[in-house]
Amino acid sequence: MVRRTPFTIQLLYDSPEYTQVITLGVDAGSKVVGLSATTKKKELFVSEITLRDDIPELLSTRRQNRRARRNRLRYRMARFLNRTASKKEGWLAPSVKRKIDSHLKVIENVHRILPISRIVIETASFDIQKIRNPEISGTEYQQGEQLGFWNTREYVLWRDNHECQHCHGKSKDIILNVHHKESRKTGGDSPGNLVTLCETCHKSHHAGGIQLKLTPNKSYRHASFMGIMRWYVYSSLQELYPEVSMTYGYITKNNRIRNNIEKTHSADAYCISGNLNAIRNDEIYNQAFKRKHNRQIHKSNFLKGGKKKLNQSAYEVKGFRLFDHVRYKDEDCFIFGRRTSGYFDLRKLDGSIIHRSANFKEIKLLKRQNTILIERKGCNGVLL
Repeated sequence: MVRRTPFTIQLLYDSPEYTQVITLGVDAGSKVVGLSATTKKKELFVSEITLRDDIPELLSTRRQNRRARRNRLRYRMARFLNRTASKKEGWLAPSVKRKIDSHLKVIENVHRILPISRIVIETASFDIQKIRNPEISGTEYQQGEQLGFWNTREYVLWRDNHECQHCHGKSKDIILNVHHKESRKTGGDSPGNLVTLCETCHKSHHAGGIQLKLTPNKSYRHASFMGIMRWYVYSSLQELYPEVSMTYGYITKNNRIRNNIEKTHSADAYCISGNLNAIRNDEIYNQAFKRKHNRQIHKSNFLKGGKKKLNQSAYEVKGFRLFDHVRYKDEDCFIFGRRTSGYFDLRKLDGSIIHRSANFKEIKLLKRQNTILIERKGCNGVLL
């Protein structure tokens, strides 16, 4: 036995060189990836993988802390353009690169347990300007919504008619501010994340005096990710594997509707593989990428007395680590939280709680933590 989940054995004797033709369908995505390995007769492996989505916020926090060290704690002269050498041709943002690497990693894991003959991948592209404005056409693509304005702030004030969007002028305050609906860390400085507020309402909101009732910002981040990722993933697979081809969303949708198949990432991957007469597998493997350890040693805010609180817990508590795969009373689950006293927060990958404070004596270790957590479910969602 070489792997517990999915259960994999390696023969100790030679076997015939013949291997059946297996096609791996890949439904690429920015949040979830679907995989389905099929032959003409049977679906052998099916999985849905949840990708990490915390990279932008972690990088923003790191940048914030770094600037605080350089400016507030100890001054160091600014060094401009000190990172241009690292941004060579083909450079990708860490958040995008992480998602691409995750696609390649899960596909490689399938190759380790099955003799994949062919890979078929569906990658989507989105016209974000068309999504925002269905009437756009021709030269309008080159004329953005901020055309003719000096900066984003001037555009937002004009868009909101130079009026506070909370009190609509009732405060009689003539000073106007531009407020971020969502934190700048995750929402950015795009016009959709900005709104006009008078200074009275702005200060009152940040002091906790009023609650703003604003339309939430509609994010197109994942659509942008897919536009960048699609060719990088496809070209990387072509370099690694001999037979790789691409399909399109309208073909997948047509196959799914004609065969009366439900709309899920794993079902789309099954349709992408092309073996639509293959018997569907009753078991699906749910996978999730997790960060194994927090590298930030101390919390950002000081405690009373000028002390900094540690931000890291012990690597092992009673012999268990964060995200270890364990068994508790005949149920397989993962450690999502720990206490030094030996009590653990146990959950499934979908977030369902098994026990908020289970004693370590009642837990049995099944598999050590990994960057990819995996659990097996039946077709009706029951864990096996």
